[in-house]
Amino acid sequence: MIMEFQHEDGRYFLEKNDKVVAQITYTIINDGKTYSINSTVVDASLRGQGIAKKLLDTVVANARAKNMTIKPVCPYVKEAFLRYPHIYQEIEYKS
Repeated sequence: MIMEFQHEDGRYFLEKNDKVVAQITYTIINDGKTYSINSTVVDASLRGQGIAKKLLDTVVANARAKNMTIKPVCPYVKEAFLRYPHIYQEIEYKS
């Protein structure tokens, strides 16, 4: 299934039947150089399909394109950064 996430300032999200069913929220810190990912939420009906990781990878791709870093704040993103250091280590913001 191809995910077409929508984007607004502060979040990437997926809508289904006019309801947000998945989203990742962020704030921009470090003088505009870092996305601080604060929350990742996926509706129970969609869990286990890798949607949270696809949301994270969307933010990571956007950050890489803009030469930004990512500060993992939410538990899901912290865990993903620990689990996949080969993917995320070079983009992690070290304060």
